[in-house]
Amino acid sequence: MFDFFKKKPFQPEHEETTEQVDTALTEAQVAAQSWSERLKQSLSKTRKQLGNQLASLFGGGKIDAEVYEELETILITSDVGVNATKNLLADIKNRVKVQSLDDTVQLKAALKEAMSDLLTPLQKPLDTSGQKPFVIMLAGVNGAGKTTSIGKLAHAFQAEGKSVLIAAGDTFRAAAREQLQIWGERNNVHVVSQTSGDAAAVMFDAINSAKAKNIDIVLADTAGRLPTQMHLMDEIAKVKRVMDKALPGAPHEVLLVLDANTGQNAVTQVKTFDDALGVTGLVLSKLDGTAKGGVIAAIAEARPIPIRYIGIGEGIDDLRPFIAADFIDAMID
Repeated sequence: MFDFFKKKPFQPEHEETTEQVDTALTEAQVAAQSWSERLKQSLSKTRKQLGNQLASLFGGGKIDAEVYEELETILITSDVGVNATKNLLADIKNRVKVQSLDDTVQLKAALKEAMSDLLTPLQKPLDTSGQKPFVIMLAGVNGAGKTTSIGKLAHAFQAEGKSVLIAAGDTFRAAAREQLQIWGERNNVHVVSQTSGDAAAVMFDAINSAKAKNIDIVLADTAGRLPTQMHLMDEIAKVKRVMDKALPGAPHEVLLVLDANTGQNAVTQVKTFDDALGVTGLVLSKLDGTAKGGVIAAIAEARPIPIRYIGIGEGIDDLRPFIAADFIDAMID
């Protein structure tokens, strides 16, 4: 089951996993479940909270100020955030007026429609066909899931028939380099790394190697940064500039990996990394049954950057393109 994670000595970093192997689904169970069912399971905390509260709220009765106040509380406690909640409520009130809704039973559809209008613009799958090599830079704080996401992305691209090269740019953490090296050896993916601590040199070498070997995809890991560490944010911006020198236009995608369990702090991370790097896509990891999925709405409101992928577990296939309708159904239905 999940060979990528169970073979020794490779294991996800301890700070990047919230599940134990003995609680994971069996291979047969995973195969039997559709992606939408697994997504609903991964959002079980949000579904349980929203389901119980919304069932009561949307059970019938007059739509009034008290109903809107209760809905506001439900959304905020689901990590939707104050600003996103305010705008969602304004949207819902407008729908109630325009559609002449008068019973709370009808509010559920209005909520889903409002959420769809907010999240659907973020549904933009990553297209890597425009460049070769297509360079993807991954950023995020330590523990967000960058290393694990790189492994899953490499697997997905290989499944599409594309060749992959990994740049181990997290030169500060030997564990990250070792994990990427082990994954590369087992899956015939070349990993460019060095122990000098010069991440920019790793990126320069990796991109030149990819050009020489006619590689399709370069996945460039970077050291974790806290949004408050501005001098380190400046350093990662320098790494990005070196990529452009090695290959004009690179990186072609800057993916920010976010831990869904961090709640509103994820919004702060998006703003800070976007200001420093010009983030072009998001990966929301660890939607594993404990996270509140409403943070996606908060992100959409604060900084509407496309959500390229969401991760719902520790399996190698548990990173999939974001589909707004499936996500909304998993949260609310």
